[in-house]
Amino acid sequence: MNATRILRRPRLLIVGCGDVGLRCAERLLAHAGQTRVFALTTRLDRTAILRAHGLTPIVGDLDAPRSVRRLAGLARTVLHLAPPPSSGADDPRTRALIAALGARKRHRAAVPAAPAVRPLLKRSAASRGPASRRSALGMPLPHIRGIVPEALRAADLRAPIRLVYASTTGVYGDCAGALIDETRPVRPANARAKRRVAAERRLRQANVRGAMAASIVRIPGIYARDRLPLARIEQGKPALNEADDVYTNHIHADDLAAIMLRVATHGRIGRVVHASDDTVLKMGAYFDRVADAFGLPRVPRISREAAERTLDPMALSFMRESRRLSNARLKRELRIALRYPSVDDFLRGVARGEGASGAK
Repeated sequence: MNATRILRRPRLLIVGCGDVGLRCAERLLAHAGQTRVFALTTRLDRTAILRAHGLTPIVGDLDAPRSVRRLAGLARTVLHLAPPPSSGADDPRTRALIAALGARKRHRAAVPAAPAVRPLLKRSAASRGPASRRSALGMPLPHIRGIVPEALRAADLRAPIRLVYASTTGVYGDCAGALIDETRPVRPANARAKRRVAAERRLRQANVRGAMAASIVRIPGIYARDRLPLARIEQGKPALNEADDVYTNHIHADDLAAIMLRVATHGRIGRVVHASDDTVLKMGAYFDRVADAFGLPRVPRISREAAERTLDPMALSFMRESRRLSNARLKRELRIALRYPSVDDFLRGVARGEGASGAK
């Protein structure tokens, strides 16, 4: 009986369980304590940390596809937070993950065909009624009027794995400071962003094949108490002059964790959403805000020409892209209420002595 109950518990797999992954797990376990959370890790020495956070570690490496075969059938909901490799134009890690998760079909007993499964799922997403059942994560889902429980159970059994992919807003390239939404065509300007586009493309293809039900979250700069540019500011590394500066976009790590889980339970299949707050700041102004909050000298400003001569390629790559992200879809479709609507909201808390803990 105990084994049967364990098997019936909702299960979620986090692939790439770093800081944001741990925040996702903590939030999920706090709100849906019966959920069993697995975490894929390449490092044996990290398993103790994962267990301490209430997770079940799985040791495997997406760069060694044979080592992740055990992921088949492990969980029906997956948060894909693993970055692509550091070189190349493709993302073989996402390819390996799709193949591993798809192997579940070979291990799953056949179930009777459920009539009109796709319309049922569409009606589920469109419903706005009171919660009457729970998602694969044990969280409430909208009531579906006029659908018998037997049909729902059949649809759930046949449903593909639900996957949420953490991509980057760098896929848009330079937008010259324009305000953009998720319909903007991708124009990746560097190898990192091109690998992300390749991963997104593979997931869309998997959706078309019916291999999974993936959604994409495009993420800007992530910040938290221990993820601020303090070292850069203390070192006095320059920012661009106001006239040459670029717009940057931000999201607090806790808000990002909430968004990832919300997309997993309420996001539309194949949909892209910006995980961005309301902040409208250029990069130099962001550095100034952080410096002021911590009583540090503001960084010097230089021209773009001087930056091209003196700064490292990584810093320059971010200084060559300017865009402002619309988060209307995040608020309208997912009804997200951000804990930190802007960087200023977070920094005001820092000034009051709040958020002293870096991790949470």
